Amino acid sequence: MRRLIAAICFAIAAFASPVLAEDGYDLWLRYHPVEAAYAAQYKPHATAIIGGDTPILASAKSELKRGLDGLLAQDTPIVSQPVDGAIVLQTGDTNLPEDGFRIGAKTLDGHPVTVISARTDQGALYGAFRLLREIQTRAALTDISDAPKIKLRVIDHWDNLNGSVERGYAGTSIFDWWRLPDLVDPRLTDYARAEASIGVNGVVLNNVNAKADSLTAPYLQKTEAIAKVFRPWGIKVYLSARWTAPIELGGLKTADPLDPAVQAWWNAKADEIYALIPDFGGFLVKANSEGEPGPGDYGRNHAQGANMLAAALKPHGGIVMWRAFVYSEHDANDRAKQAYNEFKPVEGQFADNVLLQIKNGAIDFQPREPFHPLFGAMPKTNEMLEVQITKEYLGQGTHLVYQGPLYEETLKADTYAEGKGSTVAKIIDGALDHHALTGMAGVSNVGDDRNWTGHDFSQADWYAFGRLAWDPDASSRDIATDWVKMTFSDDPAFVKPVVDMMMASRETAANYMTPLGLAHQMATGHHYGPGPWVCDLARPEWNPCYYAKADAKGIGFDRTKTGSDALAQYAPAAAKQWADPKRMDERYLLWFHHLPWDYKVKSGRTLWNELVTDYDIGAKQAAQMQQTWAAMKPYVDPERFAAVSANLSIQAREAKWWRDASIAYFQSKSGLPLPTGIAPPEHDLDYYKSLQFPYAPGH
Repeated sequence: MRRLIAAICFAIAAFASPVLAEDGYDLWLRYHPVEAAYAAQYKPHATAIIGGDTPILASAKSELKRGLDGLLAQDTPIVSQPVDGAIVLQTGDTNLPEDGFRIGAKTLDGHPVTVISARTDQGALYGAFRLLREIQTRAALTDISDAPKIKLRVIDHWDNLNGSVERGYAGTSIFDWWRLPDLVDPRLTDYARAEASIGVNGVVLNNVNAKADSLTAPYLQKTEAIAKVFRPWGIKVYLSARWTAPIELGGLKTADPLDPAVQAWWNAKADEIYALIPDFGGFLVKANSEGEPGPGDYGRNHAQGANMLAAALKPHGGIVMWRAFVYSEHDANDRAKQAYNEFKPVEGQFADNVLLQIKNGAIDFQPREPFHPLFGAMPKTNEMLEVQITKEYLGQGTHLVYQGPLYEETLKADTYAEGKGSTVAKIIDGALDHHALTGMAGVSNVGDDRNWTGHDFSQADWYAFGRLAWDPDASSRDIATDWVKMTFSDDPAFVKPVVDMMMASRETAANYMTPLGLAHQMATGHHYGPGPWVCDLARPEWNPCYYAKADAKGIGFDRTKTGSDALAQYAPAAAKQWADPKRMDERYLLWFHHLPWDYKVKSGRTLWNELVTDYDIGAKQAAQMQQTWAAMKPYVDPERFAAVSANLSIQAREAKWWRDASIAYFQSKSGLPLPTGIAPPEHDLDYYKSLQFPYAPGH
């Protein structure tokens, strides 16, 4: 009897509790019921689902059912014959671009239906996700035509075979290499759904600092198991290839790309991979950078290295993404110049199935950098943009810094390569130089944390990447608005202040970390927190002091003719906008100019006073974000509200740390008093220098 009573009490308690706490797992695919008025508007157009049975169309139908059932609180049948109000998936429309779709009202066998028409199965899948997005954001169901402007939309995982993630701040890898291929985590299907929902069609599974083991037969079988999960969602798998694999795995004595034995080894390896994974995407390569081996070790250039791999992949339809992130301890040039100097001489020499993967800026994913000078400098070469979704230099796992504006700033940057309007977006989507092979890559911020990205708002960076890789001309504000509506709430009282906070957050971070165009002022190694005083590492360009060049007279890196002349790597019209410190956008001031502390900026303040003021403003802005979020409590579930609140508290504290430590250091160089009204740092410089973080994540 006691057991029966206990069981009844347990059952009552279970039913009285929420079915599932809001933990962020659903990302932007959170199909909670819309309001009754909207449901009444949409239901007549979502009575059933019709479509083919190919693996991708099956995915599209299952997603439509999942979404419609949740959003409209109904049981949507999948049927084989048209009925009034059905949603019909149709493919084979040759009037549409590859992977494009059209959504519109039609009459089919006498029944009014909504047709998602596409050329390919993938296009129909993307159309299904778009229809659900329209309902999630409470949009009117009107005719829609859309297609991706960029061919390859790729996520790069810096995941290691031991489960760790380089520059990862959301737990360990979602790829359980140890138990694959026998145990395939069901979570990988939800990951593939999320990627497909934003148009991603390729995923690099392993770190660019690759291990040769990834190309062995056992690990290729593990990769094949992942490919099986991703394939029904229109996603190809890629691998980062280690240059010296022929030596480490094949027993060769060289990895020279012109050696016939090396070429034969890679040809055989490509054959082996494609026999197992027929739709394998290709290789991502980091070569001759940060100690990684490459063709330069044998006196060969990057084109010779990339083309050797491209030749092995081409019979199978594979491509090579060759990273342009290179700098060398043997090159005394300004680090910002080195990639251009290495790649510009081999312009026009890359094979047609090679993409040169170029970071947004010439240094390394800084809070703000001018666009990379290679964009527009190599019109005969396929160029793709690489951005970092994970926030290595932007507060890592705890700071709310929406990167949509950073990506948009890069994409809209005008290279003037072929006159005004030669934007980075037009280069990477092929419009400027008429390239058919185009791409954009993002370094993943995903881990096995329940909410995928550690910080709930870091999901927005992932989402924004996908949307901008699909359409590089899109608005980061519009994207943020959609994400907020889909992820949290459609209430205008919530949406506007939260989107405003997101849109301002990148500028806030730049203010408290690297104002006025400073760069790479982070502590070295783990890049957690400030470290502008570090000046004792073996390679000059590893030291933050190298980039600020602060002394008793002034601060900044002179990249004009009187300095490194990195400015000359840009087209003249582009260089002109930064050449004159009096006329330029001062957000880039110290990137290009070394100026005296008493230099007068546009505000009328001295450079010293402006620098300190910006640090102070950034810290105050970070604190204000806490207040903005606190007012949102009525609109957010308790779990996510508390998690974001905790991270904003950390951010405010660390923003003040950045402010205080940076001001203390630069004051030790300038010797100048603080501006009136600016509080002094909480501690002296020695205190900030003494802080050590040997267990900082992601390193």
